[in-house]
Amino acid sequence: MKEKSGAEILVDSLIAQGVEVVFGYPGGAVLPIYDSLFEHPKLRHVLVRHEAGAAHAAEGYARATGKPGVVLVTSGPGATNAVTGIADAFLDSIPLVVITGQVATNLIGSDAFQEADTVGITRHCSKHNYLVKDPADLAPVVAEAFDLATRGRPGPVVIDIPKNVQVASTGEKQKERNRHNPPSKADFADITQAIELLSKAKAPILYTGGGIINSGPAASEALRELAELTGAPVTSTLMGLGAFPASGDKWLGMLGMHGTYEANMAMNQCDVMLCLGARFDDRVTGRLDAFSPNSTKIHVDIDRSSINKTIHVDLGIIADVGTAMKQMIDIWKSRKTKSADLSEWWSRIKGWRAVECLNYPENKDSIMPQLAIERLYELTKDKKPIITTEVGQHQMWAAQHFHFDEPNKWLTSGGLGTMGYGMPAAIGAQMGNPDALVIDIAGEASIQMNIQEMGTATQYRLPVKIFILNNEWMGMVRQWQELTYEGRYSSSYSDSLPDFVALAESYGWKGIRIEKPGDLDAGIEEMLAYDGPVMVDCRVTKDANCFPMIPSGASHTEMILHSDEVSGTMDDEAKALV
Repeated sequence: MKEKSGAEILVDSLIAQGVEVVFGYPGGAVLPIYDSLFEHPKLRHVLVRHEAGAAHAAEGYARATGKPGVVLVTSGPGATNAVTGIADAFLDSIPLVVITGQVATNLIGSDAFQEADTVGITRHCSKHNYLVKDPADLAPVVAEAFDLATRGRPGPVVIDIPKNVQVASTGEKQKERNRHNPPSKADFADITQAIELLSKAKAPILYTGGGIINSGPAASEALRELAELTGAPVTSTLMGLGAFPASGDKWLGMLGMHGTYEANMAMNQCDVMLCLGARFDDRVTGRLDAFSPNSTKIHVDIDRSSINKTIHVDLGIIADVGTAMKQMIDIWKSRKTKSADLSEWWSRIKGWRAVECLNYPENKDSIMPQLAIERLYELTKDKKPIITTEVGQHQMWAAQHFHFDEPNKWLTSGGLGTMGYGMPAAIGAQMGNPDALVIDIAGEASIQMNIQEMGTATQYRLPVKIFILNNEWMGMVRQWQELTYEGRYSSSYSDSLPDFVALAESYGWKGIRIEKPGDLDAGIEEMLAYDGPVMVDCRVTKDANCFPMIPSGASHTEMILHSDEVSGTMDDEAKALV
């Protein structure tokens, strides 16, 4: 058997896994791997400008394509710079394989140059990690890493490879490793019980999450069919947007802290809740002792540890959510199951919808951020864009006012809430979908967190669009300071902002500034017409707040609906509907 170096084995193993794109940044501890990459032009390497950008770009690629993202960084600061992206992917269940260089095995533990305990550092924010000490282990480790990253609840897997292992040659037979084999199908008795509960419910709701999107396109189709069969309304977490069409008549909108009034009230008042691929996040539940107090709760999740972790449920079903929904549909049809009369339930929902909680005040002199999102949606919806976001008010406004009918079109940082996510994620999404319109909806503070990745888009001629809602504040921080800290705006004003138009031009991008409501459509159309990367500096109303909102520690029935209710909660009309 011909001997190969560890680096050659690694690259061959990536190709065997079907990897087409690697996001990375070279350094001394991974130069043998980069030298091997030089001989494999079909394996495209994307040179980012910061290792955090590599991890977020790989996340965007994974979320938009359904394939695992691959990261390659050096030891020490290269690995630690990638940790935020690894943690982000872990919380949002994004499949990544992160390859890190390490100092030679004889130097580990000696505080050598650019040494870090990568395995120790990433242990609590990765699905699994490896320190490979034998080049003969590389091929089976890589195969197992991709299997772990994509099966069950997806997530990031880290492979730490010392430099001498990359250089060493081996001709040994590849070693076999155990394979991860989580359950796919649900227990028949559990599915049957779930169907019985749903069919008898007079006020059911389908509470959906990012697990449906992770399960694949068939799961989104199954959700649509299940909603039609049961007649139940559908709501979603931030990560699940697009799994069910926002244009559907059963859609209630996003739920949770900045969710719609109708979604939160339906969750509070339902009698049977079917949770599909979501994890009862604190931003969804509000105060735990007041969360949907009178409902029977069914939770379908592939991760056993998520069942009863936060909210006690009456029926926990461990299975792939797409497979479980298909089982439900098959049983429902085979038994010709009929739903209870839901007319009264839908009448109550109609009343909650009438509150029109997403309304916002008009402003003839400055651009309301909600209006900017609405116009962006109307002018791009026919192009079926992929939308990424940074984190903050703009993220919530985008979730509320941009509407998604398909999965894998909405890429955002949910669990970790990582500022600086959106631009590299847009780059990764564009690499995986070269013909798609990819737009990062950003804030002027978040965009600066990884703004160096503009150079990556320039180098690879990626026509990403950055649409900045510029209110000159760290908007969500300012909003909390206004509502909770009596207007003490400590370090939340974005002083000394760059000229974004000049900055765009310096990177070879097109820069556009929009300052008046009447100029919105023309500015967006100019952005869309340009065949290349564009940065739009959209100057929006500085003191606009993101409503509706459930204050911290409050329940779904204690929402602040509009900006004129900052001192209270719901108005009398809304209270009458509870």
